[in-house]
Amino acid sequence: MIDLHAHTTCSDGTETPRQLVNNAIIHGLSVLAITDHDSIAGWQEASSAVRGNLSLVPGAEISCLTLDGISVHMLGLLFDASNAQMLRMLDETRDSRIPRMVKMVELLNAGGYDITMEDIESVMPTGATLGRPHLADALVAKKFISSRDEAFKGLLNNDSEYYVSHMAPTPEVAIAQIRSAGGVAVIAHPFASHRGETLDTSNFDSLVAAGLNGIEVDHRDHSTSERAALRAIAKDLDLVITGSSDYHGTGKLNLLGENSTDPGEWTRLESLANARRVVKL
Repeated sequence: MIDLHAHTTCSDGTETPRQLVNNAIIHGLSVLAITDHDSIAGWQEASSAVRGNLSLVPGAEISCLTLDGISVHMLGLLFDASNAQMLRMLDETRDSRIPRMVKMVELLNAGGYDITMEDIESVMPTGATLGRPHLADALVAKKFISSRDEAFKGLLNNDSEYYVSHMAPTPEVAIAQIRSAGGVAVIAHPFASHRGETLDTSNFDSLVAAGLNGIEVDHRDHSTSERAALRAIAKDLDLVITGSSDYHGTGKLNLLGENSTDPGEWTRLESLANARRVVKL
């Protein structure tokens, strides 16, 4: 199995990088991508845990906003971790998460939910990239909701009155930077309509022009019809088709390896990076 989208405690997952790698080995994965939100902090620990037949793909999930305010997530895989411009983009995107969270807390307080930044910080692993899942965990701890999954279906959904977007690069800028750093760019769950407003077919032309390499088609948040539409778009635009779990550990229903990428598609995607950066024993 090839899973190209998973998170650790270095962003909003519940397993450390080492635990994630161990879990992947237990579940028989052959390829695993570590894609923490706007962070590469878990790469070293994950790489040191690789053994057996597992190959580790270093990456990050980059938070983006279109010019008309649609939230888009871009998977950057196999890029050069020493690229200064890439690191700057990740840093700036992470930094913007703090004022965004402060505003969401203010909105929740006004709505009758007694939650503080201190509550959120108390449930965050050390060094994690601040995100809505940590706010969800704080809401669970205070018994306002029962799980992360419930939070993302309600209070913290993109269409919720409590949702606030944050400063982020456009998808085109993120793609161009990933490619400039030698990596490959795959748009994550682009038609996940229950998360909020999504892209439409016409948006992909500018993404391809910027250097997009692939589309995450097989994802829990895509319906059968959404998968079919994305598969058709990918074939029409000659883009790599991927499938992945978007695994976060406990609190979300996603299971490691529940969707997989075809080995041929993965071989094609890896060949588009400017260097071979997969970590093997």
